[in-house]
Amino acid sequence: MSSVQKANIDKVFGKVLRDFRKKNNLTQEELSEKLGISLKYISRIENGNNGVKTETLIKYMNILGITPNTIFMDLLTNPEAAKNAKISEKIVNLSDEKKDFLSSIIDLLENLDSKKE
Repeated sequence: MSSVQKANIDKVFGKVLRDFRKKNNLTQEELSEKLGISLKYISRIENGNNGVKTETLIKYMNILGITPNTIFMDLLTNPEAAKNAKISEKIVNLSDEKKDFLSSIIDLLENLDSKKE
C-alpha cells in the first residue's frame, strides 16, 4: 500500500476547493465571509500551502456542494474504493430526473437480491 503524503493531500484538497469555489462563481473574499475564515487562509489552502481543518472542510463541502468522493477521489489507492468513488461521482453529475430513474433501478436490483435469499 502506498502512503499518501500530507503535502500531496493539501495540494489535492486545495485544487478541488478552488475549482468548486470558481464553479460557484465566488471570489475568495466572498467565500471568506461565508466560511468565517481569513482571506489569507483561503489563499494558502487553495495553493496547497496549508492543510484544512476538518470543520472548515465540512463547511466548504456544505457551502460549495462538494461530495466526499470528489474531495478524496484522487487520493484513493484501493481499486475497489476508487471504482466506487468514480461510480458515485458519475451519479452526482446526472440530472435529478436521471438520479430518480437510477434509484428506481437500484431498488429493483436490491429487491431481486432479497428474493434470492
